[in-house]
Amino acid sequence: MNRIYFVDLTEDERHALVQLTRSGKPRARKVIRAHILLMADGRAHKDTDIAKALSSSTSTVFRTRRRFVEGGVEHALAEKASTGGERLLTAGQEGTLVALACSKAPAGRSRWTLRLLAKHLVLRCDDLDKVSHETVRKRLKEKKIKPWLHKMWCLRKIDAAFIAQMEDILDLYAEAPDPRFPVVCFDEGLKQLVAEVKEPRPTKPGHPAQFDYHYRRNGTAKLLVFMDAHRPWREVIVSETRTRVDFALAMRRLSDEFYPHAERIRVVLDNLNTHNAASLYETFPPAEARRIMRRLEFHYTPTHASWLNMVEIEIGALTRQCLDRRIGDLDYLRSELGACVASRNDDEVQINWLFDVSAARDKMARHYPKLRVPEAAAA
Repeated sequence: MNRIYFVDLTEDERHALVQLTRSGKPRARKVIRAHILLMADGRAHKDTDIAKALSSSTSTVFRTRRRFVEGGVEHALAEKASTGGERLLTAGQEGTLVALACSKAPAGRSRWTLRLLAKHLVLRCDDLDKVSHETVRKRLKEKKIKPWLHKMWCLRKIDAAFIAQMEDILDLYAEAPDPRFPVVCFDEGLKQLVAEVKEPRPTKPGHPAQFDYHYRRNGTAKLLVFMDAHRPWREVIVSETRTRVDFALAMRRLSDEFYPHAERIRVVLDNLNTHNAASLYETFPPAEARRIMRRLEFHYTPTHASWLNMVEIEIGALTRQCLDRRIGDLDYLRSELGACVASRNDDEVQINWLFDVSAARDKMARHYPKLRVPEAAAA
């Protein structure tokens, strides 16, 4: 073979090939062909030596030499167009596949799989005897369909009411700290109480900590979490229940114990059915409920927008640092949470909230309602 197709490169061609091998951008196969031409230039190496050095084959070296002689450097480097085989599914069968993938999974299945789709596609199409899951994968990839992937939306509907509530809360966060009118974020969480059946083994050099997969359930605990939006303070109340009474008692502690000298406490919270003034009137005498409510001002997050409540970030941090383990009883939970909260308060950990009204109007401009009255007329 070497005696028929010889490679003789000009200086410009050699320089271009050297630059191509060093750039790192072309495909690997193109780079290998460039190396073949460089090594074959001037009959410096045999085909077997070139193939061995580049982990290629002598047939590849031969074809590259031949293409160079027939059409030059560009022809030798170029990929030969691939015709490919016939599509295994007709347009109608592909349509049936798309309809299946976008439909609800069959009874007993939580979601579609490739093999399940292949099986049902054959059942639906009388003119199709068999199809592989790989063919199904390729067709779905072309149409950007992933029936096994489920995502949760963050914002369901943004209307004028959503915008108004969002900007109200963002304005509270943007205010300068004022001890007379603190902004406190509040939310509730849940912790499952799980006790160890066997004593865990601690970490040792060369061995990670070990715990038995058996455990004992001891019910659940409810966490009522407070966090100041403008200073490094948080507090967690652990309760056995989550009722209107628990909420009312927590609000009284917020008013009388946590902020006794504030004139009015602005509370950011979600729309849970217990989070309202009615809970206080169902728990305390009217005079006491009215006294507490005079010092509280509720600011509700929009529906499906709990991410606007800063305390959600704090609950996530408490989960990672303290709660992400087995805790078997309320007393131990209170002790551990108390230590974690005290440590975070002592370290003056504070959330750096960056999303403000200006950013909201910029990022969510298309969701803002259209003006019914022109700005000039409104002014």
